[in-house]
Formats: sequence, C-alpha cells, structure tokens
Amino acid sequence: MKRTFTDLHLLANLRDQTESKRIIERASEFGYTRISTPASSKITREGLTYLKDLSKEAGLDFVSRVDFRPRNETELTHFLRRFRRCFEVICILCDTKEIARQAAKDRRVDLVNFPSIDYHRRFFDRAEAELAHSSIAAFEVDIKPLLILDGPPRIRLLTSLRREVDLACEFKVPLILSSGTEEFRLMRFPKDMASVAYLFGMDEATALDAISTNPEEIVKRNRKKLSERFIAPGISIVEGGKNQ
Repeated sequence: MKRTFTDLHLLANLRDQTESKRIIERASEFGYTRISTPASSKITREGLTYLKDLSKEAGLDFVSRVDFRPRNETELTHFLRRFRRCFEVICILCDTKEIARQAAKDRRVDLVNFPSIDYHRRFFDRAEAELAHSSIAAFEVDIKPLLILDGPPRIRLLTSLRREVDLACEFKVPLILSSGTEEFRLMRFPKDMASVAYLFGMDEATALDAISTNPEEIVKRNRKKLSERFIAPGISIVEGGKNQ
C-alpha cells in the first residue's frame, strides 16, 4: 500500500504571508499529504483559517494542532480540559520531569515533545516510556536541531535521541518525525527525513512509519472523536439513530 506522508510540525510565520505560502507549497511539492502548524498566542483563529485555505489550494490536508508549555500540573490539566475538543492534535512541550510524567500518562495528550538540546532537561526515560505506552501518547522528534547544530552539541543530542528512540521502541511508544522548522531551506523530502533519523537509531521502516502511519493514525483517531457522531470509544451514532 502506498504511503502518505505527514509533517505535524511545520511552522509558518504569518507576519510573512509570502514565505508561509512558499513553505506550504514546498511541502506539497515534496510529497506530503497533510501538514500542521501549531496554534499559539501569535496565531489567531483567522490566521489558522488562512493557513488551512493555503493548504487546501496546495492540495494538502491541514491538521489543527496546539502546543502548550505548562509550568505545572494545574496549568496542564486546565489547558487540556479547555482545549481538547478544539484541536485535532495536542502536543505538550516538556521542560520539567513533573510535566513530562503528567503529560505522558494523560490520554488527552497526543504528543510529548522535549525541545531542549540539554540532555539534563530531556526526561524521556523508562518511567516516561512506560506511562506513554499506557496512555498511547506519541514521542515527537523534530529534525531541525540536527540540521542547525554542529560539533559537540549535535553529538550530545544524537546520543540522547538514540537512547530515547531505543526506549520508545522497547515500550512500543509511537514515534513521530517532524520538521519543526519555519525555514524554507531546512525543509526535507520525507525519505530524507527518514535518512536523518538513521543517525539516531531508526531503521528505514520505523522512520517511514514515523512520518506516515503513526501521525495518520493520530489524526484519524482524533477526527473520529471530534465528530458529532462520536459517543465513546467503540460507540458512535450511525444512520437511523442506532449505536455501534
């Protein structure tokens, strides 16, 4: 079966609409089927509608996503309660072990992402992997840092990623590969993204799944949950008013 590719973390700068359009069109040219640009305080609802329209013009499926960097468990819980049914993908940026643990065990979280390149602040360990496996949260890896870092910082990040990918595979935590970039020059073809992942221990099949099957499953699952016909896992309204 032919793969379709997804970049769940393609950033767009709405202050430069020409560049935003260029990035989205390039994603289509590179062979992606769907993309997502995270909502933030800098991107309004109108901005997201604009990006969705640009994506549609380029033949891309736009996935609504929001990233959140909570300071404590209370903020995280409040955020999830407020926004879970507003977005198709929710990603928690984990800067502390407390947030990493809570995000990994909460079934409302789709992605955990560790943006720090400092291995002391990357908290994807065995306990984290076990929690993520139970809650079906996926572990997202952005490619951008590996393309812009050099020397010892890049080597240390690769070492951390090898360990984290090994744990994710051991505990069957879904892996997601994303670009994590707003720069045109740092965009890559899907198979080139998979080649970069080889540097930190992903084989070809695992890497391709991380930009095709795994993100696609998250999007399909959440779109079904956000449907008006959804009642509970395994139960939805069908024609005639009967449940299945």
